[in-house]
Amino acid sequence: QVELVESGGGSVQAGGSLRLSCAASYYTAVTFCMGWFRQAPGKEREGLAAIVTTGSNTFYADSVKGRFTISQGGAKNTVYLQMNSLIPEDTAMYYCAAKGSLCGVGALTKTNAWAAWGQGTLVTVSS
Repeated sequence: QVELVESGGGSVQAGGSLRLSCAASYYTAVTFCMGWFRQAPGKEREGLAAIVTTGSNTFYADSVKGRFTISQGGAKNTVYLQMNSLIPEDTAMYYCAAKGSLCGVGALTKTNAWAAWGQGTLVTVSS
């Protein structure tokens, strides 16, 4: 029982930054782990980052490690994705997700294990 709403997407030049937000109406049983995914047309959904909401442990896919940062704030009901040094390959629809257990890099590879998803916010990076 959780609703996720993303915001913050837009169009930026390569090398620029964006900060995505995910506002959550929490049901604690399914918000132990929250994450960010992206999907470009014709490609599979890709897990990017996850955070354990009770302790703020974070996990990242190699493709974004060092450039993207997931964090939690806003009275613990908002999860952010700070995206720096953006490249055209980052262009995609970005989704926030939540699940009740098993947070980590492995969870980012198991799209079907996530219980709730937001509607997505579009990020476009131009050269």
